[in-house]
Amino acid sequence: MENVRSNMTAFWKEHSNATTVEEMMLDSQARELMKQELPEILSMLPSLAGCKVLELGAGIGRCTSHLLTKAAHVMAVDFMESFVEKNRQNNGHHSNATFLQADVTKLEVPPNSIDFIFSNWLLMYLGDVELQSFMEKMLSWLRPGGFLFFRESCNHRSGDSKRDFNPTCYRTETQYNDMVSSVQMEGPEGSQKFGFDIVLKKRVQTYVEMKNNPNQICWLLEKVPRSSNTQNGFNTFQQFLDNQQYTRHGILRYEKMFGAGYVSTGGPSTTKEFVDLLNLKPRQKVLDIGCGIGGGDFYMAKTFGVEVLGLDLSENMVDIAMERAITEELPSVQFEVADATKRTFPEGSFDVIYSRDTILHIDDKQALFKRFHSWLKPGGQLLISDYCCGEKPWTPAFEAYVKQRGYRLYTPSQYGKLIQEAGLCNVRAEDRTAQFTQVIQTELQRTEAIKAEFIEEFSKEDYFAIVNGWKEKLERSNSGDQRWGLFYATKD
Repeated sequence: MENVRSNMTAFWKEHSNATTVEEMMLDSQARELMKQELPEILSMLPSLAGCKVLELGAGIGRCTSHLLTKAAHVMAVDFMESFVEKNRQNNGHHSNATFLQADVTKLEVPPNSIDFIFSNWLLMYLGDVELQSFMEKMLSWLRPGGFLFFRESCNHRSGDSKRDFNPTCYRTETQYNDMVSSVQMEGPEGSQKFGFDIVLKKRVQTYVEMKNNPNQICWLLEKVPRSSNTQNGFNTFQQFLDNQQYTRHGILRYEKMFGAGYVSTGGPSTTKEFVDLLNLKPRQKVLDIGCGIGGGDFYMAKTFGVEVLGLDLSENMVDIAMERAITEELPSVQFEVADATKRTFPEGSFDVIYSRDTILHIDDKQALFKRFHSWLKPGGQLLISDYCCGEKPWTPAFEAYVKQRGYRLYTPSQYGKLIQEAGLCNVRAEDRTAQFTQVIQTELQRTEAIKAEFIEEFSKEDYFAIVNGWKEKLERSNSGDQRWGLFYATKD
């Protein structure tokens, strides 16, 4: 690694003479890019009020000045002395700033002492072994519940510079995802282990729009306890989803039943029925929780001219949605991998929050509904369809099904009460189980009618897995165990 450091030092000495933003970003369009990119990046960050922030690879301080206005203290670190001095000149008047010239991999920080770590275009300069060790260090520096934000160029360089001293360090999204999920902090014997949970992963839209570059990716992670009783052997719930229920193959199999673009009950028909209840208006902002592969979002944007942000915790879902977005050519629809229970938005950000058969996965639904209340504008609307349950006792088969899927279910009336207790008004809670069973029967008949096509596209095992699964849904619904609810509410 000493050879890499030597090359890096030589490279940045050549590109730091003027200490300009163009040099920092290795891009002749840097100033124009930064005007739009910086607000976008900052909008992804959690609240920094009262926080102790460590900014790594701070450069000349293009982000430092903004972090200083939000946080209690910012330590800005960079490898190049000229960049550190320029940052000090620009931001040294802030009493809550400290500046340090250092190789971040050799930095010593007390454990559990930092609330938020911010890194912009840094990790791609570290080799694989070095990065693994550094991720573990950053995990140890953060207090429990603290956050790590990093942004990287995946697959290729970020700017328009022809020069590059270490191209092997450009990683794929998948390589970063695997790194994030594997990092654990081993505490003293018998103490709690910690790891990272994803809060969001999102492309930098400014680069997509201005440079047709979809490879600028941001991650926001939270330091959380790691239980020895992980979800079916996976470190995170996201890993469980993407490797069990929502594998890419499994998603496409669902889509074959529900219809192109859809992975929720009724596909395009129920989407149209439910969305029509909202009386959407052009330029309204819609948040879709559990957006799946985006069919409903594209429908809303094309039909009503609204702007839609689709969130899903499944990486596989969002990957497919992004693929479909390329052919849809709808810049008013964006997607991100995100945990809705951890994601933050300013109060009054959305006119509508919409969710289809997703919140069944979430334990503390009322806490989530309180977040919805905050994110909605006054007069904003909430529309949810979701799996529910009948009154207990349930049959043993249903108990086993709910446990295996990791669901947290309520009766439709209990569900509606949780929405009301979160502060929302005009709550309507409807038991739509009769419609649910009718739709399932229709989907089952449609799948049976295309049996040969289905088997040719997937396999005989896939066909019977889907058909038998839908028949089991009917049995659970007919027994009274499984219900389906539709919920509507507004914010005064």
